[in-house]
Amino acid sequence: MKPLRVGVVGVGYLGKFHAQKYACMKDVTLAGVVDIIDERARKVAAEFETKPFSDYRDLAGKVDAVSVVVPTPLHFPVSRWFLENDVDVLIEKPMAGSVDEADTLVGLADSRERIIQVGHLERFNPAVVALTQAVECPLFIESHRLSLFNERGTEVDVVLDLMIHDLDVILHVVQSEIRDIHAVGVPVVTPRVDIANARLIFENGCVANVTASRISMKTMRKIRIFQKDAYISVDYASRDIMVIRKDNQGSGLPVPGMSMDRSAFKAADPLGEELASFVESVRWRRPPVVTGRDGRNALRVAVDIAEQIKSGAKAMLGSF
Repeated sequence: MKPLRVGVVGVGYLGKFHAQKYACMKDVTLAGVVDIIDERARKVAAEFETKPFSDYRDLAGKVDAVSVVVPTPLHFPVSRWFLENDVDVLIEKPMAGSVDEADTLVGLADSRERIIQVGHLERFNPAVVALTQAVECPLFIESHRLSLFNERGTEVDVVLDLMIHDLDVILHVVQSEIRDIHAVGVPVVTPRVDIANARLIFENGCVANVTASRISMKTMRKIRIFQKDAYISVDYASRDIMVIRKDNQGSGLPVPGMSMDRSAFKAADPLGEELASFVESVRWRRPPVVTGRDGRNALRVAVDIAEQIKSGAKAMLGSF
């Protein structure tokens, strides 16, 4: 089999891991890494035995697919250039800076029969895979994603930085249009919103309460889903899933007539799984696990939440 030629654009903290994973894959050639910081590009290229470039356009004719791991404002122009040159792209989340940009990328990929995969990593968490198999018709969802402060990612607000992961998972399991959104949030450490809460009301009656913070004193990545006769809880970090179902067996749980099934998955490599899945989609020309439209839909909800927070804050406190 002819090796698939891949490149990585942006080899900072996360991009370096993309390069590392590709360099270890069978039947894949890491054809080059790109970074505007020449020294960083050279260092990563030397470590993974590939070529360094300072301009992503230097990869023309050298790659079949790329990971775009640059700051969010650059996702659109970089990804558009590769799609226009018939290169498949994996775009880190959020896929673009606006819904219009995301729509343009999706339309361009469709017209040129190119693949877009969006880097919503939680979809490759084994506990989330198990969750999607256990969910039937969710009625109420509660999600918390709390993180210690990290300067990385603060070019966008916490909704686009962290909450968008949970929005993607929720949209994936609910499979319904959103009827209404109620959102609040405030900037605390950065000029952008650092803590936010959104209540999503879906057309099918499901309600999701979603909280994200990047200024917490502890980390937490959990989601709880309630549906008829069952309660499902997932801890993303420990890859643990608990399913409590009504079975009228009286198993001794605090709620009578319920039984519990709990699974903890061994240490996984979600990024490796994500990139391997992207490679297979490119090689066999099949839709990726997280499509461009999935990324666009999560972005649309995130933008709606962010805009509502901004409007509410202006009314109360003035512009921030």
